[in-house]
Amino acid sequence: MIDADDLIALVQNYNPKTNAKLIAHAYEYGKRMHEGQFRHSGEPYFSHPVAVAAILTEQQLDDATIITALLHDTIEDTRSTYSEIEKEFGREIADLVDGVTKLTNLQLSSTETKQAENFRKLFMAMSKDLRVILVKLADRLHNMRTIRSMRPDKQVQKARETMDIFAPLAGRMGMQWMREELEDLAFRVLNPEARNSIIRRFITLQRETGDVIQRITADMELELEKAGIKAEVLGRAKKPHSIWRKMEEKKIGFSRLSDIYGFRVIVPTEADCYAALGAVHQRWRAVPGRFKDYISQPKSNGYRSIHTTVSGRDGKRVEIQIRTREMHEVAESGVAAHWSYRDGVRAENPFAVDPAKWISSLTERFDTEEDHDEFLEAVKLEMYTDQVFCFTPKGEVVKLPRGATPLDFAYAIHTRIGDGCVGAKIDGIRVPLWTRLKNGQSVEIMTAEGQRPQVTWIDIVATGRAKTAIRRSLREEDKERFIKLGRELARVAFEHVGRRMTEKALTTAANHLGVHNSTELLARIGSAELTARKVIETLYPDLPQETGDEIDAARAVVGLNPGQTFRRAACCQPVPGERIVGISYRGKGVMIHAIDCPALAEVEEESGRWVDLHWQEGRHPAVHNVSLDLTIANDSGVLGRICTLIGEQRANISDLVFIDRKPDFYRLIVDVELRDIEHLHALMLALEADSDVASISRHRDLERKP
Repeated sequence: MIDADDLIALVQNYNPKTNAKLIAHAYEYGKRMHEGQFRHSGEPYFSHPVAVAAILTEQQLDDATIITALLHDTIEDTRSTYSEIEKEFGREIADLVDGVTKLTNLQLSSTETKQAENFRKLFMAMSKDLRVILVKLADRLHNMRTIRSMRPDKQVQKARETMDIFAPLAGRMGMQWMREELEDLAFRVLNPEARNSIIRRFITLQRETGDVIQRITADMELELEKAGIKAEVLGRAKKPHSIWRKMEEKKIGFSRLSDIYGFRVIVPTEADCYAALGAVHQRWRAVPGRFKDYISQPKSNGYRSIHTTVSGRDGKRVEIQIRTREMHEVAESGVAAHWSYRDGVRAENPFAVDPAKWISSLTERFDTEEDHDEFLEAVKLEMYTDQVFCFTPKGEVVKLPRGATPLDFAYAIHTRIGDGCVGAKIDGIRVPLWTRLKNGQSVEIMTAEGQRPQVTWIDIVATGRAKTAIRRSLREEDKERFIKLGRELARVAFEHVGRRMTEKALTTAANHLGVHNSTELLARIGSAELTARKVIETLYPDLPQETGDEIDAARAVVGLNPGQTFRRAACCQPVPGERIVGISYRGKGVMIHAIDCPALAEVEEESGRWVDLHWQEGRHPAVHNVSLDLTIANDSGVLGRICTLIGEQRANISDLVFIDRKPDFYRLIVDVELRDIEHLHALMLALEADSDVASISRHRDLERKP
């Protein structure tokens, strides 16, 4: 464990004007608070906060962040309090320590709903002061470096959390070196065999080919010197996890993986970057499709660099990043570069991103998310993706994550453009909407009046912004359908009791039922959250809801001879309100068919058997069986809700048979007992309006003949 003087010396290397007294005081205070506490390794616990502070000095961070690192576990693990830290070190440091404490208590790898809410809290903490997450990342880095002293199950849990959350977050903040180290430390725990295998391959390769990095570095320095470019060339082999990921993505073995070495060329000016690129491409052949200019189109976290891949010695591919010294500092520190110090003053790096603007751009679209799963999906999409740069027909640049489609492009321009999208052209050629965009492409979006987002678009788009806009539009569209259906159901209910549906009546019912307004009332009726019958009962509590006596089911049909019996045909299942015809059968009475039943064609020439019939006028009982062909989503609770919805429509389920079972949908035949054709239409409308009902139709089985 380094002592206070050594830590202060590390800070003074980049900030001679540091408040050495305050850092020394924080060191002694933290040491005193953690006295008697030990880590799993047996070391004094305070060695951990000191190591975290030392990691942050490598980022050349301000005094407040270094002191926060020294005190970051005091509120949680010792008798220290927020008030005491505020009294000793000031409000700024107390708020930072409190922020880190709250982050530590978030269970980011818990269940989905809780994880989403905790991610929301994480982003809120970041939006208040990004230095909180810088301390937390350094804390996680030191814990991963010393993870061997933990129980095996705890090691796996922490490694998985690091791989899923902290490493991508460090990358999203532009701290690529930290992302790579966190990934590799987690990889060592989660898949040690794979990591050791890659390291062994590296050793074998080095033995066979010698020091490739040194040779290529020397070659590049020579070429740049010939071109009159002053440059520093840094070479390195890629981390084992980075190599493993490439092998998994490309489905190839180590021997076929070519770009396992990376080089950085650091030059004085931006003009030198492009001159160096020319010199490199003159000497070595560029690999098509592997060029990215992040200088003219910087990443949102401030990252600037030119990326190219060339075929080097023996045909081996080599990745090269070309940047200035200032760009390099931002590339190493990311958003943290905003707080870095040099010679006692905050470094004026023109490429450092304002953290407030960066976090605002990252979180603005998440604020509108009401659904936890959608929020979590959007956060992970933002954290895990790299970017591609495409152009509008006017030459404006649109930044999108890798894997984005023309639909993502459309929504990135404006929600209205996305909602109205009917097609797209890439570089002047019409392409499907699911086409994945590539760097430098020009994208033209075609729109049409009246076009609405489709449900299938959710699976096409890659950005959280597009997914959110599509879901919102679909919900609004559903609401419009529900309002329309609710208005029809309410109208029928009012007419059924001899009343006229008016806006005033609906508004009065809404007020009594605690609904915001009449429109919301109709939407709830249409979505089956509320029944039209309930509205009638609310407005007219003393009015008999069922007028007149029910018609005897045995006398429901008019036109039969005395003593003649009838049955409803099983093939077409006619119900009161439909036009019908009777077909007489010797010894079996009369079979009633709907007038449009295809089975009537078989007796078309036997006019003597046809009987002119119609239904009795009046209220029929709900005893007439009708089969419905339903396709519903295969999700938990859907079938139960559909059955409840049928019950709410005062229809009884007499039978239910599954016809087809798929992982995503079920198809089933449901037999329901209904009053009449109006009852059938109301039920089918209510079912059709449910978001989990893919299709509904009346099932007519012509094989079920008399």
